[in-house]
Amino acid sequence: MDHRVRFLELRIPPPVVGLASAGGMWAVAHLPPVMQWSWFGRLSVAVVLGAAGVAVAMGGVRSFRRAETTINPLKPETSAALVVTGIYSVTRNPMYLGMALVLFAWAVYLSSVWSLLGPVLFALYITRFQIIPEERALDRLFGASYAAYRQRVRRWL
Repeated sequence: MDHRVRFLELRIPPPVVGLASAGGMWAVAHLPPVMQWSWFGRLSVAVVLGAAGVAVAMGGVRSFRRAETTINPLKPETSAALVVTGIYSVTRNPMYLGMALVLFAWAVYLSSVWSLLGPVLFALYITRFQIIPEERALDRLFGASYAAYRQRVRRWL
C-alpha cells in the first residue's frame, strides 16, 4: 500500500471529518438542482434524521463508557474491552453511523442534491481511513472473539 495513503489512517479525528463534510455540503448547496419541497417538510425530516443520528452515536458512547474502554478513535489499540451489546449488536460503528445520519439530515435541510454526496463521501473516507485500521487493531487485540462479532454484526447496518 502506498505510504502516502496509509499516512491518513487514524490521523484526522472523525468529528473533524464530519465538520469538514458539513462545510463542503454547505458550500455546494446553492448549486442546481435544488430539491423542491416545503421548508416545514424538510425541517421535519431533518430534525427526525438528526435526532436519530445523535441517539445512535450517543448509544455508542454510552456503551463504551459502561465498558470502561476508550472512545479515542485515533488510538484503537488502547481498547480495554470488545463492546458487542446494546447498539453494538446492530452496528459495529454506531458513532460513525450517527455522524452520517446527522450529515444526511443536514443535506435534507440544505435541500441540495449535491449536498447528498456529503454523507456518502464521509462514509467512504471513514471506512477507509478510520474503520479498517480500527478493525485491524481490534483483530490483534481480541482475535477470535472479534472475528465472531464481525460475522454477526455488519460494519454500518
